[in-house]
Amino acid sequence: MANIATVLKEEIRRLARKEVKEQTELLKRQSAQYRRDVAALKRTAASLERRLALLEKKTWKKAPAQEVAELPLEKVRFSAKGLRSHRARLGLSGEQYAKLLGVSTQTLYNWEQGRSRPRSSQMPSIVGLRKVTKKEALARLEQLG
Repeated sequence: MANIATVLKEEIRRLARKEVKEQTELLKRQSAQYRRDVAALKRTAASLERRLALLEKKTWKKAPAQEVAELPLEKVRFSAKGLRSHRARLGLSGEQYAKLLGVSTQTLYNWEQGRSRPRSSQMPSIVGLRKVTKKEALARLEQLG
């Protein structure tokens, strides 16, 4: 006949394993559900980011003019040195910077040398470009081709 202590221990182990298995199954199901939820949220976020990027591409040309429209042009200042330093800060060549502004390279060179000043119709694009980061400027150049 088996010792009652060993039989009791085996029964306790069996019941403990059964209880642990039930608890871990519940946790596994919950964990799987959380992973599915996170994956769905990631897909949604990626979709929204793509839509946002598409909208930004469509509206970036309109944005600088809208921002400057709020400012009276008399309050907008132009400095040849400031234009030159901003171009250097963005790390762009004269040709690239002129392309962003929609002017010729020679016009930009004359502005930077102080030989001429931009027209009032060109100031909105200059002011709009002041708020652009290096990354945004490169993205705009890619869009312009």
